[in-house]
Amino acid sequence: MSDDVLLIEKQGQIALVTLNRPDRLNAFNPQLCKAMRDNVGRINDDDDIRIVILKGAGRGFCAGADISGDPADPASFHLDIEYKPFLSGIEHSDKIWIAQVHGAAAGVGAAVAMNCDLVVMAEDAYIYMAFAAIGLVPDGGNTQLLLQHMGYHRALEAVLEGRKLPAAECLACGIANKVVAQEQLEAATHEWAQKLLATAPLAMAGCKRLLRSVGSMSFGDAITREGIEQTPLIKSQDFKEGVNAFMEKRTPNWNGK
Repeated sequence: MSDDVLLIEKQGQIALVTLNRPDRLNAFNPQLCKAMRDNVGRINDDDDIRIVILKGAGRGFCAGADISGDPADPASFHLDIEYKPFLSGIEHSDKIWIAQVHGAAAGVGAAVAMNCDLVVMAEDAYIYMAFAAIGLVPDGGNTQLLLQHMGYHRALEAVLEGRKLPAAECLACGIANKVVAQEQLEAATHEWAQKLLATAPLAMAGCKRLLRSVGSMSFGDAITREGIEQTPLIKSQDFKEGVNAFMEKRTPNWNGK
């Protein structure tokens, strides 16, 4: 499950996915886009994987789209073909995707990071809306993601000014869950991933589906949707094990081993 431009390593129930174009600050070219499209689906189909950590090799997370080729028609700007499949794959995945961000997460690279379910940033990391500098609007879902976290006024300011949002600001507005020292980033992310494995698998996936969808619903529809998710869980082995563990005052064994 590896490619020269995308490295994938399984560590038990955790998959470590590394964008691997360090000489281009992991900017997306057609090869990296294809590798992401191919492998996000494979990861999502792997029942042994529950948590995915997405990071970048070298000096930063991702510099966005690689526009070093023909600027008139860069293949990397074909959003629906190149990017949407794997971005949607992360959104709809039953796995929890954690972005491990150091250095820059710029342009569509910012969208990739923010589209993950959880985000850990190094203290010197930043989200960069680089589009204004080259006369473009944000893409890859950046407009929606920024609006959700920052609200209209601050999101528009960041977009129009092409702002760099430092890790501390990302933490304050909810883009990042945690900010840690650069030298602690890898260990802190892996430690958190291991901790999340203590969560019931079916409930974890259900919580993700709910929180990805209820924001666009009425309160009543949200209650109905929660019921739709809850009904099969009540009949599941996870629920039975959770209740038994609670009554017996022990840690649940979600893997049944």
